[in-house]
Amino acid sequence: MSSIDRLRALYAASSKHSNYQILSKKLAVAMGEDSIEVKSRYEKERLDYLTRYLDFNKKRILDIGGNTGYFTFEMIELGASCVHHYEGSKYHSEFVRLASEYLNCDDRIITTNKYYCFDNTDGDKYQITLLLNVLHHLGDDYGNKNLSIEKAKILMLDQLNYMSDKTDEIVFQLGFCWKGNRNDGLFTNGTKKELIDFITEGTRKKWDILHIGIPVLCNRVIKYQDLNERSIVRDDSLGEFLNRPLFIMRSKLS
Repeated sequence: MSSIDRLRALYAASSKHSNYQILSKKLAVAMGEDSIEVKSRYEKERLDYLTRYLDFNKKRILDIGGNTGYFTFEMIELGASCVHHYEGSKYHSEFVRLASEYLNCDDRIITTNKYYCFDNTDGDKYQITLLLNVLHHLGDDYGNKNLSIEKAKILMLDQLNYMSDKTDEIVFQLGFCWKGNRNDGLFTNGTKKELIDFITEGTRKKWDILHIGIPVLCNRVIKYQDLNERSIVRDDSLGEFLNRPLFIMRSKLS
């Protein structure tokens, strides 16, 4: 089997989050994006917003729950010196490892096939961390499955705050539904304001929130724009994912 065929098979391998990301530009060309099923989560649109405010050139980056590596590979294209890709799925992790070899960037990508441990004591330090849509899976994909929702919310904040001495800046997103279950909302009314207030109050001693990006529909195209009085209102017509704010935060310890 050729490397491309192996990559296609790994990308399609069954898991809870299969086909969850589009392919990075170079992989899309190599693999033929039209030949695979992709369930985009507006990766390009989020990346466009991030590059307005963050410089990834020559930075050491951590990608927690990196899935099939869209952001990892695009960070490399943006000049990152190193990206450490953590991913619990063996299929997704192997996809990133093999793809990094195929693209000749395996000297700048470290792949670790396990769920990131938020209480480890290693000395690794990063300049930018991506923690995108991971923490609401606490007690499901990782962690104690017997947690109550209130205890889980406390631990989510603890884990986010833990990262404040591991990274200078963090890009963060959180879903509204605990464990992805629509019957277990993390917030009473499921509003952006509730989520933003939860993060703002729960992290104020550890993080400064620099920017909050909100996806809005402009001329039938989704774009992430800075939070304002109009965009903070929940828009159910866009679906749950496009109501999730995108935070850029700086550690108070950096």
